[in-house]
Amino acid sequence: MVLKESDSELEAGDPAPAFELEGVDGETYSLESFADDEALLVVFTCNHCPYAQAKFDLLNELAAEYDDVSVVGINPNDAEEYPDDSVEQMRAFVDDGRVDYDAYLRDESQAVARAYGAVCTPDPFLFAREDGAFRLVYHGRLDDAPNPDDEPSRYHIREAIDAVLADDPVDLEWQPSRGCSIKWTDD
Repeated sequence: MVLKESDSELEAGDPAPAFELEGVDGETYSLESFADDEALLVVFTCNHCPYAQAKFDLLNELAAEYDDVSVVGINPNDAEEYPDDSVEQMRAFVDDGRVDYDAYLRDESQAVARAYGAVCTPDPFLFAREDGAFRLVYHGRLDDAPNPDDEPSRYHIREAIDAVLADDPVDLEWQPSRGCSIKWTDD
């Protein structure tokens, strides 16, 4: 496990990079799949990382709680080297309820993770719908518990989502997310 902090080159107001990825449900998803939502939370995540696992419950709660926000997990890890991150294992995590996001997608080519500048799991990006496009309003920690065994006392992502839904600016310092490095196929 290599601990990394997120440092994407995407900035506030940048449009969400397009994607077309298969979900564990067999459906293909793109940004247009979520066009009816006011916000889109894209989280680069995986099955095997303890940092990502520590946020499963929070992400599941967000997906259940907010009707106007889609929570999308994208797993870009090299499944050949890390078989726990294979599509079959992703499907097993969904089937047994450990992962209950609006969509759990596989980034086999890792092109989407690279387009977003994701470097760790979890690496969350919150986009708000503005003028028909999703624009970045927050990239940072989900909460103030940086280590898997820490108990959070503040949920940055809830504050950001609530601001978006209230049509308020997201007034949060973007502190980098922490987690295991993405397992790139060419490393």
